[in-house]
Amino acid sequence: MSKRIHVVPHESGWATRREGALRVGSTHHTQAEATEAARSTALREHGEVVIHRPDGRIRDANFYGNDPFPPKG
Repeated sequence: MSKRIHVVPHESGWATRREGALRVGSTHHTQAEATEAARSTALREHGEVVIHRPDGRIRDANFYGNDPFPPKG
């Protein structure tokens, strides 16, 4: 299972869904609540959170773990 968790619009507000999953992991009233739930899971699993806009486009992404491309120097 992917360690990438998406925060997506949902019929009851916002939801978290793992990349490749058919069902949502959890639903929330606000995008902030869904983002915080996804963030806590990503911190625990060293994964990535991808936050979407209400129209479905990607707004932001944050990686929580060992950065695969750290800056040099």
